[in-house]
Amino acid sequence: MIRYLADRKSWILEDTVAYAFGLTPSGLLVHTYFGAPLPHEADYPLPADFPIPVPFSGTDENSGEEYPAWGGFRFIEPCLKADFPDGARDIRLSYNNHTIEGNQLSIMLEDIDRSVGVKLVYRISRSVVERYAIITNNGREAILLEQVLSGALTLPDAADYRLTYLSGRWGAETQLQRSMLGKATHVMESRRGHTSHSANPWCALDPDGASTEERGPVYAINLAYSGNWKTVVQSTPVGQVRIASGIHSFDFSWTLAEGASFETPKFLLTFSDEGFGGASRNMHAYIRNNVLPLGHRNELRPVLYNSWEATAFDVTADNQMRLAEIAAEIGVELFVIDDGWFGARNSDNAGLGDWVVNRTKFPDGLDAVSKRVHELGMKFGLWVEPEMVNPDSDLHRRHPEWAYRYPERTSSQMRNQLVLNFGRPDVQEFAIGFMNRLLDETAIDFIKWDMNRVITEAAGLDLPADRQKETWTRHVQGLYRVIERVRTSHPSVWFEDCSGGGGRIDPGILGFYDQAWISDNTDAFDRLFIQEGYSFGYPANTMVAWVTSEHSFLGRRRLPLAYRFHSAMAGVLGIGDDVSRWSDTEKTQAKGLVALYKEIRPIVQQGSQYRILPPGTGSLAAVLYVAGDLSEGVLFTYLNRNHYGNPLPILRLPGFQKDRLYEVESGDGPAQTMSGRALHLVGIRLNLREEYESAIIRIRAK
Repeated sequence: MIRYLADRKSWILEDTVAYAFGLTPSGLLVHTYFGAPLPHEADYPLPADFPIPVPFSGTDENSGEEYPAWGGFRFIEPCLKADFPDGARDIRLSYNNHTIEGNQLSIMLEDIDRSVGVKLVYRISRSVVERYAIITNNGREAILLEQVLSGALTLPDAADYRLTYLSGRWGAETQLQRSMLGKATHVMESRRGHTSHSANPWCALDPDGASTEERGPVYAINLAYSGNWKTVVQSTPVGQVRIASGIHSFDFSWTLAEGASFETPKFLLTFSDEGFGGASRNMHAYIRNNVLPLGHRNELRPVLYNSWEATAFDVTADNQMRLAEIAAEIGVELFVIDDGWFGARNSDNAGLGDWVVNRTKFPDGLDAVSKRVHELGMKFGLWVEPEMVNPDSDLHRRHPEWAYRYPERTSSQMRNQLVLNFGRPDVQEFAIGFMNRLLDETAIDFIKWDMNRVITEAAGLDLPADRQKETWTRHVQGLYRVIERVRTSHPSVWFEDCSGGGGRIDPGILGFYDQAWISDNTDAFDRLFIQEGYSFGYPANTMVAWVTSEHSFLGRRRLPLAYRFHSAMAGVLGIGDDVSRWSDTEKTQAKGLVALYKEIRPIVQQGSQYRILPPGTGSLAAVLYVAGDLSEGVLFTYLNRNHYGNPLPILRLPGFQKDRLYEVESGDGPAQTMSGRALHLVGIRLNLREEYESAIIRIRAK
């Protein structure tokens, strides 16, 4: 899988994709190839210096360096920039040695006349290449790192590239965006302390904007980091296109003491010649098989009920147990109490940080509810927000220094709360302690971990003034340490990531959480767009979706119960409506839909996803999941509007075994037998008529 070609001074990582780079005659480490594997070693391009002198530039910055540092004639986005005690501010890296150990390649670079070492680490997992860097200070004086990105990628020459990325806001996360690059630099970023609702580190590029959902070359990247990040896509004056990604340099610095090292997040790269769908399926498989926590990695996600929209802060033992009984009747497998169970938490004004059960609401503690939930055959879950504190709380009165603030300045509040400094070891130990105590004292199977505001005044009163810009990074490192410690102590507990909806979703956070709440917007129609964008980078078994009221709190459209279920069933099914208000007819319908979901859940959560018709392209939306052994598929279809009685478009379904026969069951007529080739080339037409009518089509091998 990893080879060094001494005669070509090149390295090749090869699996279902190939990634190659090497040393030029002048000694530069440059990228040479990323794409489908080539038949012969000689097919891979030789590393070469840029052949044409460019006035007011240099050959170094135009040669496609693997890890460009700032210095000399380099005016591209650098991966590494530092300040030295003597006032010098450039780094000039040269190759020293390499090691290959199993599926890991390490390249050692050193600054030509300073004691700085850079270790570039590469791994390949089928179609995804992992990259990261470790910067080490081998000298006797501290150096100041001003920018440390995870890596850079130079794309093959093309007239232009189209950039596809995800942006949005709260309630409208992961909206798909596309634009041609032109001769410009595009920056996607978050400076908010978390991955953010407004941007996501996943993006993709296709040459000349010519690739489709299932055809053509697509290069996609992601960054496994949950704090401030940036991805820079740069079209250089000589026509090269480069992507560099890593921790954001804004308000960042890191003092690297003698002998100390700094490790970057992982930079993930994939290539597919099967369009955007192929690139997505590459990332889905990688996250399912390589990123998600080992404990529940291969398990099916349970159907959950969350009580927030039913009771909000007015939670009591009695109303929660009544809801639990109805949820169990419907077929729910996991019952979750949301905010309001602790401290003086009767609104969002107070109590956050005081993680003690409110005995007025729960006279017998949480044990009585947990016991009843388990008696009903369900798992029991709880909401927490460990990184936050209300000023009106016992915790803040005891430890005001634990919240982020600048000395002698007023702290900004959002949702009446402040952010705890998770970079502090004592705050980390507090969070680990109360979480372990909570999980030890009560039979809790599931934790929904929330973060309901951005970080401001990122100052750690435990750090000296010249190291304050480390605060953002230390928060993420502290968060990872806390959740890892808690998970290690309670390996059977499930964890769900949340940040006011989809504010913290990336491959870094998914290394610690089993699934994610991707938006507070539960409108089933809006969710089709949010879920479509999410699917470009992330698999369905991480995507939690709820069935809520027919009238969403964000809009007044009326959506049928079946449509709401069908929208949520395309991921990890949850229910968040006040089921105590459901009629017997609605409960019976819901019970049948939950049972259907349990049948198709292995295909949805572990199969291959195909975006057949995106929700914004016309009247009909459709998404397909195909089982890994190609024996079965599930097609979700949604008619969102219907004009002039027009016939619905034919749905051509890829992904099935070409010569195998399949039975297509639509539910409104006799089953149809078709080959996999016919499903793809001929397709099927639906018989939907009413707006917001939906259907699930089962496709099974005969």
